[in-house]
Amino acid sequence: MFKKIFFFLLIPIFIFGQEPVTWSYDVKKISSDEANIIFNASIENGWCLYSLKTKGALPGEFIFEENPAYALIGNITELPKPKSKYEPDLGATTTFFEGNATFTQKIKILKQEKFNIEVYYSGQACLHDGMCVMVKKDFSIPIDGSQYTPQLSNVSITNTDTNEQSNLLTNEDSSKLNSSTDTSKYTKIFGINPLDSAMQAYNEQYLVEKSQSNNSNRSLWGIFLAGLLGGLVALVTPCVWPMIPLTVSFFIKRNKKKGIKDATIYGLSIIIIYVSLGLLITLIFGANALNALSTNPWFNLFFFLLLLVFAIAFFGGFDLTLPSSWVNAMDKRAEKATGLFSIFFMAFTLVLVSFSCTGPIIGTLLVEAITEGYLAPFIGMLGFSIALALPFTLFALFPQMISNLPKSGGWMNTVKVTLGFIELFFAFKFLSVADLASHWGILDREIFIVIWVAIAFIMGLYFLDVIRFKGEEKKQHLSVIRFFLALISFAFTFYLIPGLWGAPLKGVSAFLPPIYTQDFNMNEQHVKADYKDLIPAIEFARNVNKPLLIDFSGYGCVNCREMEASVWTDPKVKDFLENNFVLVSLYVDDKTLLSPEQSITIEDGNIKTKLRTVGDKWSFLEFSLVKRQSQPMYVIIDHNGRILNELYGYNKNPNEFLEWLQEGLEKYNLTNR
Repeated sequence: MFKKIFFFLLIPIFIFGQEPVTWSYDVKKISSDEANIIFNASIENGWCLYSLKTKGALPGEFIFEENPAYALIGNITELPKPKSKYEPDLGATTTFFEGNATFTQKIKILKQEKFNIEVYYSGQACLHDGMCVMVKKDFSIPIDGSQYTPQLSNVSITNTDTNEQSNLLTNEDSSKLNSSTDTSKYTKIFGINPLDSAMQAYNEQYLVEKSQSNNSNRSLWGIFLAGLLGGLVALVTPCVWPMIPLTVSFFIKRNKKKGIKDATIYGLSIIIIYVSLGLLITLIFGANALNALSTNPWFNLFFFLLLLVFAIAFFGGFDLTLPSSWVNAMDKRAEKATGLFSIFFMAFTLVLVSFSCTGPIIGTLLVEAITEGYLAPFIGMLGFSIALALPFTLFALFPQMISNLPKSGGWMNTVKVTLGFIELFFAFKFLSVADLASHWGILDREIFIVIWVAIAFIMGLYFLDVIRFKGEEKKQHLSVIRFFLALISFAFTFYLIPGLWGAPLKGVSAFLPPIYTQDFNMNEQHVKADYKDLIPAIEFARNVNKPLLIDFSGYGCVNCREMEASVWTDPKVKDFLENNFVLVSLYVDDKTLLSPEQSITIEDGNIKTKLRTVGDKWSFLEFSLVKRQSQPMYVIIDHNGRILNELYGYNKNPNEFLEWLQEGLEKYNLTNR
């Protein structure tokens, strides 16, 4: 069974990629001014869709965008009666549908005109084995109001909001929208009006980052170097290392000149195969999907499980191999082919045969690359393949160097196990991102640190030969290399421990959950945002006469954690920031659903943006305000949304950050005398 573990790992990808529920809708007139909107859900075999009132699991929800042309009457109903089942893991009796479900919402027509009813559904569907996916669907339902006779005097709507909220999204508000007024519907949602043309014109002068670092290029270089390092590590694994002298000898024993040419083609073929894999992932998912995956809690949870499986494989729990039929088929093609194709299929065979060692490294690299943007998988695979292919060409050019290579042995298994520990470290980083984005609250900072302390301590015991894994024998003596590796492991363990009491741990702060998630914190140097919503932040800032520092951040943003731990905690920065600014952190990957009043579609020119989650709201605000969507991004504004100085990105120099804060405060004082 374990030999087909590769297919098991791919199952979640196909599950997340498919649609377990297909939708249709119908509108039925039931009186002169009333109609029923009927949503029909067709549920795939083996799946269940949770009802609107289920307990324990995530209930379904229909969100209707408000429109003065219609009104909802009562609550939405569901048919047939949902099935129920007690689920011990959830500690509750859930209710769900199988096969088909119908949801009906009664509406009253208020205007004799054509209009669309915008509806957003969000819910959860699960397989019976426990695998679940989010189900999301947008509906745009055309209504011809001329077919109805509105009876305005008889309107009785059971679920209206307060007068202020019900007027929030009306067409009257849109027609009267004045970019300079605080009664704008956008001001009620964001705290400022990001589409105010006068404000945008004023802010244009400051849309330059004071930090000159190129975050995108640096990230891609980092992914390339990580791929290069991954390829070098893969070289010394038991699946690849012994193949180097065998393959090079095969090439040069026939004709040295032709052998060098064949070895070069062999290396280029390896690069083409792995780069194609990175390119394929980019093309399949696309740029937007890859960015969404980086903060999607369910995919981060999947990444956590994936790396956990890789770690178990490296520890010797099972062999992670591709089906032997694939390898045999590629061998046969290599035998039948001639010329360039023969060399290419030989390279493909190496890729398949070495998968049990390279697979986890590639998987980890691709998972990390996805969080860095759509080009990153391509760049990561380029670095990995260059490092993996280079020795085959290099040793063909200088065959005398082969005799100096270390012989295969137990040291290669030590490399595999070490990689297993590294996989474990990274796995919990992805679990942390999922936990933060979904507000589960299961992996606070101190729990995360305790887990890392345990991993580092066990790794140290392994290097000292106190514990051993499958197939390893007791060492007669401890090598110098293992001694120093044990020393590094225990040093890392003791470095982490003060973090349990709130130490910033700047060296690994990018991987740790934010300091505010820690329950017990003796460190008084950390800086906590005053607000996570701009509306109360502006009101408070106006009352205390201070400028606002907006921190566009993300739960999965490693650079944000580094800035918080390395720059904000600087004594001078901390003191100046807390005494002179109102700090508001806006998380662009917060998956909390917005209330119906705030879940709107915004039209800015030819671009329509649907706000569904808190993260959508702050992401739209960032792009509208500063024309960027990168984190961290720091912006100093006054109470009217006017930017006071240049933008500030990722730059870990505390003195430059302090200087930037001082410039912003001086500008605020000049304009608010």
